[in-house]
Amino acid sequence: MKIRTVSKTSEPEKKLITILKKHSGRDNTGQISVRHQGRRQKRYYRFIDFKRDKRGVKGVVKHIEYDPNRNAHIALIEYADGERRYILHPQDLKIGDKILSDEEIEIKTGNALPLKNIPIGIQVHNVELYPNQGGKIVRGAGTFATVIAKEDKYVHLKLPSGEVRKFLRDCYATVGTVGNVAHKEEIIGKAGRKILMGIRPTVRGTAQNPRSHPHGGGEGRVGEGMHPKTPWGKPARGKKTRKKKKWSNKLIVKRK
Repeated sequence: MKIRTVSKTSEPEKKLITILKKHSGRDNTGQISVRHQGRRQKRYYRFIDFKRDKRGVKGVVKHIEYDPNRNAHIALIEYADGERRYILHPQDLKIGDKILSDEEIEIKTGNALPLKNIPIGIQVHNVELYPNQGGKIVRGAGTFATVIAKEDKYVHLKLPSGEVRKFLRDCYATVGTVGNVAHKEEIIGKAGRKILMGIRPTVRGTAQNPRSHPHGGGEGRVGEGMHPKTPWGKPARGKKTRKKKKWSNKLIVKRK
């Protein structure tokens, strides 16, 4: 069987897309709440099956497509009952391959099953934080988590950041590594392409005026002249920003 390469021009499944509205980083009051966003090209959002809740029904990979909304590619799956869904494309999964999602199935790339049934040392992605919630973490191109231990009702995963964390044993995960591993080596090439991606320029604080940034002002080209600050006057480097969540922190075995 001839394997089709990923194409940016292929038409997506019409029933699985919707127009992605532009917000340009503005909230419901019209004020910019996220800087450096805007001027993005028109996009369609692809509905991705992060839950993998099509239990016991075999699916076949029909297409491997480009998704403008994420750095990973997506695979179009056609199930035995005729339904079609998109999933994140795992590395080495090819057109024509069969996948499955269930409690006790073969440990094979693209299959989804509970963490309690995945052997130690296996790489997984699209991991649920809570059972039946749908995959929330390890979804970026080239990323994977490794099963390193099992303890009572928890399974220990080593995340891409190096952090070791406990997950409930009934949480589902997909076997394999997220595809498009070469994404990090891609060269944008020019500023215009960055604008079409919806990313506007970032201006140095020292190049702005004093009303816009604490580092602004002064005659000629001068340094920061103070401890580095954000545009809102808070410390820019070295200050810990992670919120203290007791319910979350108690599940961390080893920090990154």
